[in-house]
Amino acid sequence: MARLLLATSNQGKLRELRELLDGCGWQLVSPAEVGMGPEHFPPEGEDSYRDNAILKAQAGARFSGLVCLGEDSGLEVDALDGAPGPVSAVFLGPEATYEERFRYILGRLEGLPDSRRTARFRCLMAVAEPDTGRTWTVEGVCEGIIAREPRGTGGFGYDPIFYLPALMATMAELPPHQKNVVSHRARAAWQVRQVLKELLHERTRR
Repeated sequence: MARLLLATSNQGKLRELRELLDGCGWQLVSPAEVGMGPEHFPPEGEDSYRDNAILKAQAGARFSGLVCLGEDSGLEVDALDGAPGPVSAVFLGPEATYEERFRYILGRLEGLPDSRRTARFRCLMAVAEPDTGRTWTVEGVCEGIIAREPRGTGGFGYDPIFYLPALMATMAELPPHQKNVVSHRARAAWQVRQVLKELLHERTRR
């Protein structure tokens, strides 16, 4: 079976990617399985999810010789001019906790009505092929609002403060099977599955 490297050191993302890509026809491989440590990942930029995802995918493909999937995602809060955006993982500094990030965001939005608490999760995924240098990218977006307070214990990252009005729940309150249908990462993964299907078909004909 062809192997696909999932180029992320975030254990929450790695778990979700394994769930979302289960049954895609590729054997899913973690960085640890090929000896790829955090020091082998390129530094992320502050401006572009797409560029960050491509950097990760290409770095993983070069390191391992495997087709590699790179991912970058973040939370965009309209009242904060789109922040934290591509720097979501290190917002307020790499040592800041998510609880501290929650307090900051909720403090900045204090008193605002739901109509001004709009936000979205955005996810970019890139697939890089080591032998040809070709790279494909897809994007998934999930719209919502910032909750009044953190709710739920599931998921990871900003999930407890991202509220989905249609489901009357934060992302962290959703069971995994439901999150894996509506999330930004799920929407990107659905498109990536099509890319991987076509690539696998192409590689079997070589």
